[in-house]
Amino acid sequence: MNASAPTPRLTTPFGAETTAAEVVSGVDLTGRRAVVTGGASGIGVETARALASAGAQVTLAVRDVDAGARTSQHITATTGNEDVRVAHLDLADQDSVAAFVSAWDGPLHILVNNAGVMASPELRTPEGWELQFATNHFGHFALALGLHPALARDGGARVVAVSSSAHHRSGVVFEDIHFRRRAYEPWSAYGQSKTANVLFAVEAAKRWAADGITVNALMPGGIRTNLQRHVSDEELARLRAQAPGGAELKWKTPEQGAATSVLLAASPLLEGVSGRYFEDCDEAVRGRLSARTGVADHALDPEAAALLWQVSQDTLAAKG
Repeated sequence: MNASAPTPRLTTPFGAETTAAEVVSGVDLTGRRAVVTGGASGIGVETARALASAGAQVTLAVRDVDAGARTSQHITATTGNEDVRVAHLDLADQDSVAAFVSAWDGPLHILVNNAGVMASPELRTPEGWELQFATNHFGHFALALGLHPALARDGGARVVAVSSSAHHRSGVVFEDIHFRRRAYEPWSAYGQSKTANVLFAVEAAKRWAADGITVNALMPGGIRTNLQRHVSDEELARLRAQAPGGAELKWKTPEQGAATSVLLAASPLLEGVSGRYFEDCDEAVRGRLSARTGVADHALDPEAAALLWQVSQDTLAAKG
C-alpha cells in the first residue's frame, strides 16, 4: 500500500443513540486507573460511571469537591465500584493543575479531558489569558503534559479530548489568541478553544506514539448540561434556527453524550487508533460540515497542531 494513502475512516457498530453503558458492556477495566476532568456534572458523570462499571479505578478531577464526593457516592451505589476518588482541579488555575499532577502517584491508563467552559462573557485569568482558551486548552494541555510520565509508565494509555462541533466556528487565531486586539466574541473564543482540543490530539498522537499512548478527540453531541450556563434559552434557540437543519436537531441524554468519550477511552475497537476526531461513535467525515457533524480541515492541520504545541509550551514556560 502507498504510504501516503489516506487512512480508512473508522466506524463502529454503535451510533448516535448508543449509551456509555452499552459501549463498555463486556469490557473489563480491572486494574486500570482513569481520571475524568469535570467528572461531577453532565457527561463527565456518565463517563466516570461507565468506566467505574467496567472495573476501573476512577478519579473525579473537579473544582467542587463536595459535588464530587456526592457524585462519587452515587457512582459507587450504582456500579458497586468502591474505588471512585475525588481530587480538586481548577483548570483555569495553573497552580491547581500543578498541584494535581504533583499529588498523582503511580501509573495512569485513561485521561479524559472532559471539563470546559462555553461561551462565557469576556473573562481573563490572572495571567491575562482569555478564560475559555485558558481552561479548555491550556489547563488540559498542562495536565496531560504533567501526567505524561504516568501515562507512559505501563504503555497502552489513552487520552481523550472532548471537543465540539463549535470548532467549525474558528481555527486558532495565533496572531491574537486572547482577544487583546480584536473584539471579544464568546462563540469565536469557544470555537478556537475547541479547535485547540483537536489539534492537541493530532500533535500528541505523534509525539507520544513511541510511549504507547493514543490520543483522540471527539464531539459528544448536543446535550443540555451545566456547560450551557452562560447561554440563554433564547440564544440556544437562535443558534439552532441559524444552523443547517437546526430545527431537526435532537438533544442527547447525558448517557448518550458520554458514549463517544467512553468508546475512545475504553473500547477494544479503538486499540492503536490515534490522532483522529470522532462523533456519534464513528470517525467524523473530514470537511463535510453541518450543525453538529464533520471535522474542519483547520482542526486536523498538522502544521497548526505543531505550532499550537510550541505556543502552549512557551506560554506555560513564560508563566513559570
